[in-house]
Amino acid sequence: MRLFVALSLPGAVAQSLMPLQGGVPGARWQSREQLHLTLRFIGEVSGEDVEAIDDALAGIMAPDFTLQLHGVGQFGNAQPHSLWAGVRDNPALDHLQRKVDNAIRRVGQPQDAHKFTPHVTLARLRHPDPDKVIEWLRYNALYASAEFEAGAFHLYSSKLTSDGSIYRVEEDYPLGGHDYDEADD
Repeated sequence: MRLFVALSLPGAVAQSLMPLQGGVPGARWQSREQLHLTLRFIGEVSGEDVEAIDDALAGIMAPDFTLQLHGVGQFGNAQPHSLWAGVRDNPALDHLQRKVDNAIRRVGQPQDAHKFTPHVTLARLRHPDPDKVIEWLRYNALYASAEFEAGAFHLYSSKLTSDGSIYRVEEDYPLGGHDYDEADD
């Protein structure tokens, strides 16, 4: 089973991303069901590993918090391969992500190869026109969502299909544990 841990987006926030999805020929735009904020990609795991991961994630205590999507960007530098909406700096989000990452590594999963860059992927790109990508980035640079509550995080499974990935929530983990204190880090 292919897994990742993420925050879901409220309907109004996901809806605010839809007008950004256009203007780059050949982009494969994410559907509403595919929009999420990944905390940790895990990858393919066996059944008993899924249980260990679930147990580790269920033990995480962290407060709920408010966050906001803000700005846009791209991954791939000279060869852009994805477009995304960013997240306003949020110490509570970073704290939760570290707890999730530590829990996953404690049950024997390898360290994530990528540095955590909080974002919501909007499109996958294949050989895009660089001028159109730059135009899209400039046009959408001031995007900001309404603030929203992160009251839970989720373990998702991912099934790859020819039409893109299909994501399914496998488990929910409510937030609301002890108050976040930067000294905890």
